[in-house]
Amino acid sequence: MIRPGAESLRKIAVVGQGTAGSLAAANVTRLLPESDHELYHIYDSRIPVIGVGEGSWPSLVQHLQELTNLPHETIQQRLKGTRKYGVAFEGWGRRNQAFTHYFTPQQVSYAYHLSADLLAELLHESTRARHIDAKVRSITRVEGGAQVEFEGLPPERYDLVFDARGFPRELHPDRHIDVSFIPTNTAVIRRCPAIVEEERDGLVLQHTYTRAVARPHGWIFVIPLTLHTSYGYIFNRDVSGLAEVEADFDAVLEADGVPEFEQRAVIPFPNFIHRHMYDGAVARIGNAASFIEPLEATAIVSAQLQVEMVLHMRLNRPVEYIERDAPVVNRFLINNMLCYSLFVGWHYSCGSRHDSGFWRYARDHAWPRHRAATDPGAVDCDALRKFEEMIELINQTVIDKTDWERMCALPLTSYAQISQGLGCQHLS
Repeated sequence: MIRPGAESLRKIAVVGQGTAGSLAAANVTRLLPESDHELYHIYDSRIPVIGVGEGSWPSLVQHLQELTNLPHETIQQRLKGTRKYGVAFEGWGRRNQAFTHYFTPQQVSYAYHLSADLLAELLHESTRARHIDAKVRSITRVEGGAQVEFEGLPPERYDLVFDARGFPRELHPDRHIDVSFIPTNTAVIRRCPAIVEEERDGLVLQHTYTRAVARPHGWIFVIPLTLHTSYGYIFNRDVSGLAEVEADFDAVLEADGVPEFEQRAVIPFPNFIHRHMYDGAVARIGNAASFIEPLEATAIVSAQLQVEMVLHMRLNRPVEYIERDAPVVNRFLINNMLCYSLFVGWHYSCGSRHDSGFWRYARDHAWPRHRAATDPGAVDCDALRKFEEMIELINQTVIDKTDWERMCALPLTSYAQISQGLGCQHLS
């Protein structure tokens, strides 16, 4: 295969060893022969990978098979995973009824519930790279590539750097789009005993779903793995105190019959999108590029898209087109994340069964800010128009067949399922 951009990718660096960094390194290994490039995987071993249970989207199932050359069954076993067929919502919206957001085709398409640390281990086995254990101080674009500044080591220049170092320390309006119309900013993570029994051969074939349980201070996810069950309470620390969240968390676990748990972490997070995900030499990926709270499991699928799109453009376009291509790729990735953020924020627009301070804040104060936050003049993207068109479509009495395949990050079927489940038949 002729790849006109391959000559410009002789020296590539991936900074970070979490999910996004591991995906990037494995993709570079798969797409570029070892003789044609040098891959450097850079990370600070003092920073641990938090083994949070995670949900994913169906695209990951085939992607992992391509990266590892292992059968799907083996991959699922290695991840201590289960097959996720959708998200089961409890207590959300006006209807006060449980409903499920299924992957399409319903009850056929599935993703994985997986352990993040095991996913990183699996991907490392499929990666050929030189490892540099060091703290990175900065990554900057320079002529013909990017320069990485280390603590205690001389700087190095690379043709392309994937920056997967995680959340920014603080948000700056000139560098980040604040999507605080999503009303949460903190997660309490607990590891509980397994509720799904591993089969004799280690493979679980039963249908499982991520539970999303509305609570007075936010919502709780429940992700079933074969080793343990991951619980997380997602809330807003500016609206609710940690002590009252922990007390409600205890009550939920007691009601679920969970006898004990391991407290894993309390993680503050920003809901944001970087304005400069890709500049031609530096590609911010994963939590360095954006973060949308985990309600619809957009983190891994976003990292997949970021990595694959950057590599596709750099490999298949001549190097002289980089300056022209980079803004187009960057705008596309930003627009995609804005569409995700609007879809997730919309879940809060109809409230929940709990008439609490958090849900009043989410419905009446946070969500109404979504139009100003995603105004095309402020973000240079048309995500808001696409989102509003999807809402208009699902409110029609009859949807023309020509519109059935419409997308706004997610397919029309997803919008229809959430609208019906929430009892939200108009745009709030």
